[in-house]
Amino acid sequence: MNQNPTPSEQLDRLRQPAKESWHALQDSDVPVIYVGHATCGRAAGSQETIEGFEQALADKGIAAEIRTVGCLGHCYAEPLVIIHYPGFPPLMYQKIGAGEARVLVNSFLQAGEDPCFEYLLGALEPNEMFPTLMDYPRYLYEKRVIMAHCGRIDPENIDHYLALDGYQALAKALEQGGQWVVDEVKAAHLRGRGGAGFPAGIKWEIARHAEKQPKVVICNGDEGDPGAYMDRTLMESNPHQVLEGLAIAALAVGAERAILYIRAEYPLAVRTIQQAIYAAREKKLLGDHILGTDFSLDISIFQGSGAFVCGEETALIQSVEGHRGMPQYRPPYPAVEGLDGLPTVINNVKTLATVPAIISKGSDWFKTIGTEKTPGTAIFSVVGEVEYPGLVEVPMGVSLEHLIYEVCGGIKDGKPFKAVQIGGPSGGCLPESELGTAIDFDSLKQAGAMMGSGGMVVMNADACMVEVARYFVDFTQKESCGKCTFCRIGTRHLLAILEDFTKGVGSDDDLQELKSLSEGIIKGSLCSLGKTAPNPVLTTLKFFPDEYLAHIHEQRCPAMMCRALTAFYIDLEACARGCDACVACCPTEAIFTTSNRKKAIDQEKCVKCGECVYACPPEYDAVRRVSPPGMIPDQGIKPLVETKEEQ
Repeated sequence: MNQNPTPSEQLDRLRQPAKESWHALQDSDVPVIYVGHATCGRAAGSQETIEGFEQALADKGIAAEIRTVGCLGHCYAEPLVIIHYPGFPPLMYQKIGAGEARVLVNSFLQAGEDPCFEYLLGALEPNEMFPTLMDYPRYLYEKRVIMAHCGRIDPENIDHYLALDGYQALAKALEQGGQWVVDEVKAAHLRGRGGAGFPAGIKWEIARHAEKQPKVVICNGDEGDPGAYMDRTLMESNPHQVLEGLAIAALAVGAERAILYIRAEYPLAVRTIQQAIYAAREKKLLGDHILGTDFSLDISIFQGSGAFVCGEETALIQSVEGHRGMPQYRPPYPAVEGLDGLPTVINNVKTLATVPAIISKGSDWFKTIGTEKTPGTAIFSVVGEVEYPGLVEVPMGVSLEHLIYEVCGGIKDGKPFKAVQIGGPSGGCLPESELGTAIDFDSLKQAGAMMGSGGMVVMNADACMVEVARYFVDFTQKESCGKCTFCRIGTRHLLAILEDFTKGVGSDDDLQELKSLSEGIIKGSLCSLGKTAPNPVLTTLKFFPDEYLAHIHEQRCPAMMCRALTAFYIDLEACARGCDACVACCPTEAIFTTSNRKKAIDQEKCVKCGECVYACPPEYDAVRRVSPPGMIPDQGIKPLVETKEEQ
């Protein structure tokens, strides 16, 4: 009779005390304060929030626990705080600084009388006293699979993850075996969330059946898209979910070595993952003989230097090997011959973080979410001109319109929608007519955009699409590794032409040159950076041709965003005599007093920073912006000549 406990039995021994500790925290006799303390929370001042609570609790002599948690994804409301006061449901509060922390202690925690509705977002559980978070569209329409525990658990406490069935999928995978895992992930149709959308199960199967030994698994945390922070948030908020997915992938492939490639600009993510690795090793969830089996896995961290191109897997491998990060020709593909010539599977952070749920709940469950070709959910970092920016996780297949207007609250300040740039710096810019496009790999590609890693920038009517294209080409041009001539030189020419447009010196011939050059770059580049770099150009040419023509033929920027084509002047009818509000803010002393003691702008000195627009009191609203600059009306302005008596 075999007396050796199974992996599940081994795990149960770890989970029992973890659950007791977790339930003790949930049923605590004293208030428990959870403060979101990931990078986004810290940037908004969560450290001051913690100190504010500590000081106020000490002053009042109130016993309470303060726990730090990760990011909930609601970046518009940071610093976020959840208070679990005995007798009340857990309540979430928004924008809690040190001052608000003191108010909560004095009004709520001291006697439990006033729950401070003015800061309240909602309750986390159904109740008869408070609105719940599910009453808000931002929460109701999300489907959290990958981020289910983010912001709810302490990322530095492995017991929190264990208490919520963490590492259960790994135990199940160990019992079922590597081939079963491959078959289950293939059956789930899990596509890589790093941008390419290649089926993860097929990649794993190729590596599993590769003859060379040993094999390697790499988690790609080199998140380089401007404004994208999904991977960072996952690693900071729930590191054990990423590690569990990585361990399951290694088991499936037959690897005993794994690497987490994290860019060095993510110091908190590096530290959190490192602590998680130590904690998992102590409990025999990583390292030698995991959960009493023959499977061993050594995980190490490699810190990248921040090159955008290292998100491409062959460039990443070059970087780990100590070479300059540059894409390599394929085949051979990394799954056959990768790091140091060994079969290497590289998966994105989100892909691996999805795996535990698939293994635990099954591929059939996973396929009930999303679309037939792309099951599951997608995480986007939505930034720009929306009411509720932040991280959102939605089922694949929902429309862009649903995501922007229902989940993220629509365009800020009621302004008209202009475009959404999706897929990172080399994604496409889609207009309002394309808002019905479904969010999945195939639909977005057909519309001229792409999933990318999940960055999304929403723009209102104030955005100039020519300048937007110039901005993103400037980024990709600077991040080009220089290996391919079309990418290295072609993007430079694209940028030069776009810069001419923003200065009003482009021509109709340049429009054709943009198209042909873009097509050449796509065909002649080796990696996705070059192949997708022209996307912002091609989509803005396709969907916003009138803006290009206005820059060429009228030397006019319709959005009045391009500085060379824009000018500011002060409407003397609206300007208040004797008001100097705009004078002090001007960095070039371009504002002078007119003969009737109002203000005017010296166009020779003006650098068009727009500071005077914000400085002008709303009751006057006298600063005007025009394009082209020749539209400034003649107001008969004469500078004030002060007499000796006035001086």
